[in-house]
Amino acid sequence: MTVPVVIGGFAESEVHAVLHDACRRVGVDPTGAEMLRGHTNAVFLLEAAGAVAKIARAGTPVNDVERTVQLVRWLSAQGFPTVELLPVDQPTLVGEHAVTFWQYLPQPDRPVPAEHLAVPLRMLHQLPPPPFDVRPLDTVGAIRRSIAAITALSSADTAFLWQRLSALESALADVHYVLRAGLLQGDPQHRNALHLGEAAVLCDWDTACFGPPELDLVTVEIHCRRFGYGRSHYQRFADLYGFDVTAWSGYAVLRDLRELRMITTNAKRATAGSPTLAEVRRRVEGLRRGDLEDVWNIL
Repeated sequence: MTVPVVIGGFAESEVHAVLHDACRRVGVDPTGAEMLRGHTNAVFLLEAAGAVAKIARAGTPVNDVERTVQLVRWLSAQGFPTVELLPVDQPTLVGEHAVTFWQYLPQPDRPVPAEHLAVPLRMLHQLPPPPFDVRPLDTVGAIRRSIAAITALSSADTAFLWQRLSALESALADVHYVLRAGLLQGDPQHRNALHLGEAAVLCDWDTACFGPPELDLVTVEIHCRRFGYGRSHYQRFADLYGFDVTAWSGYAVLRDLRELRMITTNAKRATAGSPTLAEVRRRVEGLRRGDLEDVWNIL
């Protein structure tokens, strides 16, 4: 049986129709559009226009995308190192689908090293609060919603995830943060930043929120460890940022909670027979074994 191609929650034909309609509305040339990512959102390189188009995942509330646009415009006005939005009305709506257009920054064939995330993240965490509401961090709520939406895992796996969340939620009540709360990127990692000369700019602001910086720092550490970059790669980041989250008393709880969120976010999108489902099952088995060094496959 042929598995239909799904890009950002859309059928392949639908996502291309949305892309071309959005480009027409803002006067951006879609000639030779090339898909860069399609697992979460649908992201296309529009090289002829020097732009990148991002179609929010099917079902994403338009208000969420509007909030992202507002935040990025404010960050740009602060001189913060972020990828810039194109100077067109944003977001562009095609039916219920929100599309944003971004400056294209040509990239070398290598990921941004974690150490290049340190200075932008420290700057972000030290910014004054924006003059508009930023949603608070809600990791437990996000995991709870993801588990409730899972359809492809066994009942035993789903029950295990619920039990793990319950235990971590209880442990979280005893965590004492030591860094001042601030603006968070929400998912800082090698693929959510872009090279700009010998430095980096942050991108992918969909998960931005207000909360303890320890969450962002744990996320960087997890990506270094789980995706094969190694301890020394992470340590260079920690040294430049000026805080090693692995030496903090709350590290283990926040680490386990963040890893659970990464697994359940993918689990809710997984379909029967898909590579995503196979990887989610492998990660869940690793959690059962307590394997903290198992290298994950990128989804």
